[in-house]
Amino acid sequence: MLSYRHSYHAGNHADVLKHCVLSLCLESLKEKDKPFLYLDTHSGAGRYLLQSEHSAKTGEYLSGIAKVWEQPQIPEILSSYLSVLKYYNRSETLKYYPGSPLIAKQLLRPQDKLQLTEIHSSDYPLLRQEFSKDDRAQVSRADGFLQLKSKLPPESRRGLILIDPSYEIKDDYQKIPDELKEGYKRFATGTYLIWYPVVNRRQTQGMIDGIINTGIKRILQIELAIRPDNNQKGMTASGMIVVNPPWKLKQQMQEILPWLKNILDPQDMGHILVKELVSE
Repeated sequence: MLSYRHSYHAGNHADVLKHCVLSLCLESLKEKDKPFLYLDTHSGAGRYLLQSEHSAKTGEYLSGIAKVWEQPQIPEILSSYLSVLKYYNRSETLKYYPGSPLIAKQLLRPQDKLQLTEIHSSDYPLLRQEFSKDDRAQVSRADGFLQLKSKLPPESRRGLILIDPSYEIKDDYQKIPDELKEGYKRFATGTYLIWYPVVNRRQTQGMIDGIINTGIKRILQIELAIRPDNNQKGMTASGMIVVNPPWKLKQQMQEILPWLKNILDPQDMGHILVKELVSE
């Protein structure tokens, strides 16, 4: 039985990186009038109360989104991401953190669609409630990886797919290259975002090597570390693998990552990375 709950980790440094990339990619797709699909394979509950028992137990958001929120000046690149945070926190107090589905909900247009999947018995009803009045959204309780086969390609032939498992099931590291390849086979022009944690660097690198070996072209890697790799328990870094990245994304991340690292890694223990893994 799955036990992972993102409510313990919402708003941490990994969420900040992931949602910066997500918001930039969504904004890029909106530059054309034609509608697109946002498909989220592992959606979670959607919204997270940062004063909840789960969040208070770890306090991870305090060294993540809280650090960004308290900055007097925010770079323009982050304006879309911050606009969603401000929508769900309409006072100066940071109370809620919106997960990927709610970021997409706020940034998508009336003509766009959302396909959201969550299998956890506690999080699925919360997600369904969040989208109960949104006609653009379909919320399913199912294996998120199966959506890469059943929901692709979208009717619009435009889309962004977020693959964001908890990696609670260790097979996910081996599974993702194959699942990505299946989705890409059906929808080769879509933008795919694969989030990954760095807990065991060898395990993570094995997954990345597997993605490179799929034969898929145009793959970008983005990574933010707040501590050096080590053998201790806990996530030291996280990253995003982006297939078919928007043309501006590499430059945007090269511009914003130093600022994020300065905020999230004030002791300068980690690193940043923007690397083209596979070219055209």
